[in-house]
Amino acid sequence: MSVEIRVPTLGESVTEATVATWFKKPGDAVAVDEMLCELETDKVTVEVPSPAAGILGEIIAAEGETVGVDALLATLSAGEGAAPAPAAKAADTPAAPAASSAGESIDVMVPTLGESVTEATVSTWFKSVGDTVAQDEMLCELETDKVSVEVPSPAAGVITAIVANEGDTVDASAKLAVISSGSGAVVAAPAAAAPASTGGKDIENAPSANKLMAEKGIDAASVTGTGKDGRIMKEDVMNAINAPAAKPAAPAAPRAPAAADDASREERVKMTKLRQTIARRLKESQNTAAMLTTYNEVDMTEVMALRNEYKDLFFKKHGVKLGFMSFFTKACVHALNEVPEVNAEIDGTDVVYKNFVHMGIAAGTPQGLVVPVIRDADAMSFADIEKAIAEKGARARDGKLSMAEMQGGTFTISNGGVYGSLMSSPILNPPQSGILGMHKIQDRPMAINGQVVIRPMMYLALSYDHRIVDGKGAVTFLVRVKEALEDPRRLLMDL
Repeated sequence: MSVEIRVPTLGESVTEATVATWFKKPGDAVAVDEMLCELETDKVTVEVPSPAAGILGEIIAAEGETVGVDALLATLSAGEGAAPAPAAKAADTPAAPAASSAGESIDVMVPTLGESVTEATVSTWFKSVGDTVAQDEMLCELETDKVSVEVPSPAAGVITAIVANEGDTVDASAKLAVISSGSGAVVAAPAAAAPASTGGKDIENAPSANKLMAEKGIDAASVTGTGKDGRIMKEDVMNAINAPAAKPAAPAAPRAPAAADDASREERVKMTKLRQTIARRLKESQNTAAMLTTYNEVDMTEVMALRNEYKDLFFKKHGVKLGFMSFFTKACVHALNEVPEVNAEIDGTDVVYKNFVHMGIAAGTPQGLVVPVIRDADAMSFADIEKAIAEKGARARDGKLSMAEMQGGTFTISNGGVYGSLMSSPILNPPQSGILGMHKIQDRPMAINGQVVIRPMMYLALSYDHRIVDGKGAVTFLVRVKEALEDPRRLLMDL
């Protein structure tokens, strides 16, 4: 029997939500009430449980999509290959461990890290020695200088040894842990492990909350859950992180010197490899390039009108939303054709002009800023660009981007507007010679044909390498982007 999984009631006056995370993928066996995905509204995070046991079929609403109340999220084939009840339900009726006479020891090895990546740092262990784990359950997370890599359990069993501890640097062929697949092996996450992540409560916290608590070193017992039956949600952890510390009682004795007092309230955390790489590359860019920024502003009226007119037809035909990024990508390609030095790079005493556009789209992730590259963007349609951006963005948030997907870019677009930035100067992504900064769209009074009218305006910033891009070329580039966005028909006419 096919079962539809729909958006639940989101709360009074809340009419839509964004699909934040899918915890399952098509073909996975799921148990009744097992969490399938997480939705985010402007108020709360909502988890969607499975209405029945079975096999997850098609995912209709992908991560990042905005959905309304009762919208179809996915389909489920109920009763087929039904998974056992999750750990939260297992406390009342403990499941018997899977029978095994082999008692085999299985090594947990570092997975493939990607081309040219030879080492990683163990950032977080989600399990401890003695914990019972299910096959494919996440054991730990590794960080390289580019991406985060999750390590799943190769089999069901019990962790008997952890070889590489948090903070250790391991090579691409290193052993991380040992699992005994004999006694204690299970086919679902064990209930015995629940107290470690739920603060002793007989419920299962949101996976995103458990991950954030593990990343920040927060004890679940110190977090107040606001979810069903006291379940800890992601925003509960965020509230605990942001909560002001309790004011200490006035000391009876004289205070220690200020410096010593400050040191006792500091926290020293080692930078991740990704953050170290970001810091090094950005500083290298400032030290190497003769970086300068020029600014302009664009009236978004026509782009917004065109998008509103065709967004439904666009989605119906192409299966992806029509956003602003495809317009900006097309406008930049158009401008790069006229000002090719912005799409070039310096190699020693040579200038290398690129007769193609590999567009980097900067994306913020929990681990830091990454720049996935859309190759040959100059030969792509609006739909192809939107699909590529959605796919790369989802992979970036999940830490699944490969090294190859972040190399070879010739120009970059960075959208600080999604965080509310009104104006900024982006830093070049070396060895590129140009980066476009997008910002927040804000209604402002503008003088149009002698009349003051309200228009949706956006500031644009082009940072460029003045060693090969002159001021005239940089200004011309930004003006061409502005013209193309204020009259999108110019893109069709190649004007």
